[in-house]
Amino acid sequence: MKKWLSLFVVALFVLVLSACTATKDAGEKAPETNTEKEGEEKETVVETETEKVLTLNNGNEPTSFDPSVAFDAVSWNALNNIMEGLVRLSKDHLAEPATAEKIDVAEDGLTYTFTIREDAKWSNGDPVLASDFVYGWLHMLSPETASPAAFLAYFIDGAEAYNSGEGAAEDVAIKALEEKVFEVKLNAPTEAFLNIITNPSFFPVNEKVATENATWFTEADTFVGNGPFKLTTWEHDVSFTFAKNENYWDADTVKLDKVEWAMINDSNTEYQMYETGELDVSGVPAELADQLMDSPELKNEDQAGLYFYRFNVSQEPFTNKKIRQAFALAVDQQEIVEFVTKNGEKPAEGFIPYGFVGPDGKEFRETAGKLVGFDAEKAKTLLAEGMAEEGYTDLPEVTLTYSTSDTHKKIAEALQSKFKEVLAVDVTLQNVEASVFATEQKEFKYQLSRSSFLFDYADPVNALESFITGSSMNRTTWSNAEFDKLIADIKNETDEAKRWEMLIQADTLLMAEMPIFPVHYYNQVILEKPTVSGIVRHPVGYMDLKWADKE
Repeated sequence: MKKWLSLFVVALFVLVLSACTATKDAGEKAPETNTEKEGEEKETVVETETEKVLTLNNGNEPTSFDPSVAFDAVSWNALNNIMEGLVRLSKDHLAEPATAEKIDVAEDGLTYTFTIREDAKWSNGDPVLASDFVYGWLHMLSPETASPAAFLAYFIDGAEAYNSGEGAAEDVAIKALEEKVFEVKLNAPTEAFLNIITNPSFFPVNEKVATENATWFTEADTFVGNGPFKLTTWEHDVSFTFAKNENYWDADTVKLDKVEWAMINDSNTEYQMYETGELDVSGVPAELADQLMDSPELKNEDQAGLYFYRFNVSQEPFTNKKIRQAFALAVDQQEIVEFVTKNGEKPAEGFIPYGFVGPDGKEFRETAGKLVGFDAEKAKTLLAEGMAEEGYTDLPEVTLTYSTSDTHKKIAEALQSKFKEVLAVDVTLQNVEASVFATEQKEFKYQLSRSSFLFDYADPVNALESFITGSSMNRTTWSNAEFDKLIADIKNETDEAKRWEMLIQADTLLMAEMPIFPVHYYNQVILEKPTVSGIVRHPVGYMDLKWADKE
């Protein structure tokens, strides 16, 4: 195996924004002062530099700035800019050396050795050490931490056993060989390894700081990071501010002086603040989508994830595959994105979205093809066949459940209408508060319910493995031995071409068995001032301000 591991990752849909206009105050004269010298009036001109301050909205208070605990965009978009792992996603969405300057991979693909940069420092000036990665990763895996991201590390030998309480911390195969050398041993070759560890859960934690203060991450004056920016103020539930981190190893690349984050959980208020110049970036309120879609300030970028519905295959009538297929084929995905969501999304044609490129240079979605789509006649035929197989004269009652949201409600109503139109089935809608919905869906209490998935790392297996037997992410009760074996084989396959073929087989099998049906792929639709450039929004990953600029 090569010493450097090439990964086929998200490479399409790169929009590295660039706009350059004169800074408002740069080069303006200072107030004129008149002094008399030998009877002459002199004008003193002073050059002034305007501080580059980007203003953003985080929506809500971050769940946590402990990288092991937070597992959501409201925390990670910020964390990704005040901390950094061994590798970082580049402008082109490729995993590249970051805090580590050198990566060596053993011939068997199981052992990775990272050499940390000599000039890698924490925001307080401490050197970043290999022991900080050991400390941070073990903190994530500790059963006491209860990190929701811990499963991402199960490819490390001994990690799952420790996290589940069946093993010891010292049995996790990570170690500091030297002050600046960090070693990781995997339990199987993992093609996506470098992409996985770009996730904020794999950020280091300053061991000295954390052992002296267990709540180091809760306030600006105690927070210590190693990213392009440092946290300088944090008024909880109101705002927080970043400043350029002069101790960052690549500080010369960072152009912004400050980033000011508001916390406004209302799309209309956010948009009004954008209009008045209080924010440089805004989302698009649903009621204004039609008129803003042609705005020259609008950016529509792909995001690796999808909106879908889950069948509970243990509840009638969805114990029958043909009935599940009938409901799926009665859904008009194109109609939903055009007339319901109206946010420029792509209709889903399989479970894996666009943005994943294989070893042949081709898009996964294009190679796998269209596996699901609206077909009214076939839907009617399949429903009739399924009902006959089950001996149904009348279809058992169907309840569609969604969590509270105007968008979820609109999509649910569109599905209800289509099921009536195509299948002549009356579907009851049930709205449940989000906190209750998540718990009850995991407990298999719903017959047909909405879901969404955002990729944790840039590999199709991240989404597909959700549906193996017994996975906490499955939530359908579906179990298929062939699918389980495919996923296991994919994780152990080192031939990239063969592995890609198997991934396509898994997507095809999932859509044939239809424990779920996809609706649309996610995208990132935002308004951005023309004075802003260089914000990178990774299709898989988080917003990156390392290259951002403001004129």
